[in-house]
Amino acid sequence: MENLLFIKSIYIALFASVIQNAKPAISTEAERNLIVYMIVILLIICTLVIVFFVVYQKRKNQLLLKNIEQQKQFDEELIKTQQEIQEQTLKNIGRELHDNVGQLLAFATMQMNSVYRDASEDLKPKVDNASEALKESLAEVRALSKSLNSDVMQNLGFKTILENEINRLNKSGLIEATFNIEGENHLLENKKDEIILFRILQEFFSNTLKYAEAETLKVYLEYATDKLKIKVEDDGVGFDLKSAEQGSGMTNMKKRAELIEAEFNLESEPDNGTVLTITYPYRSV
Repeated sequence: MENLLFIKSIYIALFASVIQNAKPAISTEAERNLIVYMIVILLIICTLVIVFFVVYQKRKNQLLLKNIEQQKQFDEELIKTQQEIQEQTLKNIGRELHDNVGQLLAFATMQMNSVYRDASEDLKPKVDNASEALKESLAEVRALSKSLNSDVMQNLGFKTILENEINRLNKSGLIEATFNIEGENHLLENKKDEIILFRILQEFFSNTLKYAEAETLKVYLEYATDKLKIKVEDDGVGFDLKSAEQGSGMTNMKKRAELIEAEFNLESEPDNGTVLTITYPYRSV
């Protein structure tokens, strides 16, 4: 707009100059030809100026678009790298939990069963309670290791691993979680997208347990022919989205959704809970 105004001012100034110089009476044919020649020259100069500004603006816009695209690609590569590092770390933790901590708990359970057989009648109830606690701890560790290990997740599938996570939340006693599915189960072809979707939901579950003070958590899966719609809602204290600090958790969820071309929508109001909706278009590998 500023460039157009500048060009317009050039036109006005040039034509004003021509008119001012043409005020004296034109007495001869040579003078008339000279004025015409001057006008043509001025028009050519103005045209060149316009072409210059148009080309300059076009190149400037192309450069800006190129810089924006490069920044977008850089951000995507950075998120992918962070995702790969995090997945490798979680995978290692999951294996350690399953192989080391799980084996120790299994060994402790067997030892406790041995103690139970030799214990006196008055001690058997206490030993039995301790044995049950060890069994529950072992089951919890194994379930947690599955939710951390991406290799296990890919083998089990998105629906199964999400169902296991819901069961784990219920067993914790911290919240009452429900799981509802509509439509025919659609196996996600892109396993990396599957993991990213699950990590987004894990982040939401974690925030709900930490901050929401919620009693219930509801998870809905709706399988359509071309997309998967995921809706998660809690009945917690909620928060004001406009005034809430954009922490790393919320930012990570949004960035991960963008990475897999999924629509991300988070709604919350004070004293009215929080609702997360993700619409994921099925993508091939």
